[in-house]
Amino acid sequence: MDSLTQIVLGAAVGEAVLGRKVGNKAMLYGAIAGTIPDFDVFASYFTDTVSALSIHRGFTHSIVFSVLFAPILGWIVSRYETYKNFKDWSWLFFWAFVTHPILDAHTTWGTQLFWPFDLRLAFKTIFVIDPLYTVPFLVFLILAMMQKRTTKKRRLYNKIGLILSSSYLVLTFFLKWVAYAKFESALKDQNIDYVQIDTRPSPLNTILWSANVETDDAYLLGNYSFLDSRPITFETYPKNHEFLGELIHNEKVERMIAISEGWYIISKEKDRLYFNDLRFGLLSLTPKSENFVFKYEIDVDKTGKVQFIEAPKDSRDGKKLLSELWIRLKGN
Repeated sequence: MDSLTQIVLGAAVGEAVLGRKVGNKAMLYGAIAGTIPDFDVFASYFTDTVSALSIHRGFTHSIVFSVLFAPILGWIVSRYETYKNFKDWSWLFFWAFVTHPILDAHTTWGTQLFWPFDLRLAFKTIFVIDPLYTVPFLVFLILAMMQKRTTKKRRLYNKIGLILSSSYLVLTFFLKWVAYAKFESALKDQNIDYVQIDTRPSPLNTILWSANVETDDAYLLGNYSFLDSRPITFETYPKNHEFLGELIHNEKVERMIAISEGWYIISKEKDRLYFNDLRFGLLSLTPKSENFVFKYEIDVDKTGKVQFIEAPKDSRDGKKLLSELWIRLKGN
């Protein structure tokens, strides 16, 4: 999830664990702890694209990280804060750390909560930024912050924020199930044979859902809004995996395929080869668009070394997409 959401969650968890004893400092340290797992993004400055993608939401988003580093930070804080209870501070950091990846597990990218096991949890029920999750949560956190640390009202406001946000997460599973059933029904009605379906919410909401449908030689991409009145339609994208040739056996290419969970197509533009990760969809709802959110040029130098270079994005594409999403969300 986005940084603001993780700060709010961390602060609320910190308050729940230690707010009654240390007041707003519990929120402060919880908010700080809630952002620490995302420090893995700095890996992109020290390594190649494929390795950075492999590291993202790995060790720092695991239970192992929470168990190892919570007592370290708990001990450090207990050395200089007035409140000296090492166990309580460690407990605060542990819960602020571990709830971060649990929340991230609901997104499309998912998280390696059980690192070092090669298992990425990705429920794909919520977009990385969702105002319906964050805004009410933030409002009740601010209300709690304004109360004295010993008052029942402070704990009540914080509890309401945690309950509302958690209830919304539960609701997203139901919404995903309904959307999945709609896509499945549409494929049956259109007599389309498929291998598997992958669904996810569109940006900023859980009303409009997207689906990737795998067939033998292509992927079908479709959208469904709970406000739709007409049948779901699908756009066909050939896999073109054969374009890789012998590169299919390259170690970095194999890792990228694993990272994308096999949801990828290969495209060619002016003799350049591109790897498109389908899990995050397109930057346009225009039919036959190939402007994928995550698109990487496969660069092979004279020595045969392979590099993945992320294709630059135009900020205007994002603004245009938001406009298109708002129109599509209201029904087809």
